[in-house]
Amino acid sequence: MVRIAPSLLSADFSNLRGEVADVEQGGADLLHLDVMDGHFVPNITFGPGLVGSVDKTSELELDCHLMISDPLTYAGAFAKAGADWISFHVEVAGTDPGRIIDAILDLGVKPSIAINPDTTLHRLKPVLDRLEMVLVMSVFPGFGGQDFIPAVLPRIKELRDLGFQKDIEVDGGIDPETAPLVVEAGATVLVAGSAIFGRPSRRDAITAIRDAATGVLSPAENGAEA
Repeated sequence: MVRIAPSLLSADFSNLRGEVADVEQGGADLLHLDVMDGHFVPNITFGPGLVGSVDKTSELELDCHLMISDPLTYAGAFAKAGADWISFHVEVAGTDPGRIIDAILDLGVKPSIAINPDTTLHRLKPVLDRLEMVLVMSVFPGFGGQDFIPAVLPRIKELRDLGFQKDIEVDGGIDPETAPLVVEAGATVLVAGSAIFGRPSRRDAITAIRDAATGVLSPAENGAEA
């Protein structure tokens, strides 16, 4: 099954409650929250306080993508705020990403590792069996609205070839044109920001991405009877 995760980075923050309700009613499967610290990436977004506010207004699972230099220190605050998933970047994990995974698991949250387009997948191999999801970046993190990098497609397939059977999430430049490409390669969770919040009807935008993505799947993969 393909799941759609609208990225709140592209939402209108002056009407955040309405934006969250709009995509929830429009068929979103989870909400993606991009946390940036101005250090690991050249931008600053928000912290646990906003995550907690979103958690109070939505029944959807919250997928927190920590684009920060010290996820180990701050994971607890995001878990307490209501994060259901926490993704941290392998690029900041040093030689032992397992210690961050342990901390996330101890918090009762699903662990995920994010990986940039120019980082070798071999850095994930030692911990793949402990992850609930891998977040494959299809742009370089830091800003929304970037163009999809087609060179990431073989990386998604390579993850499947390595035996990873849990969720593969793709973030960056996802729209009805790129969605079927990443799903065909093996992705199951699609993050979309401007392609959803930049459309007048968020329901139509989510439906368009989902229909394009599931069009490449067999009926069984779609969750329908064959």
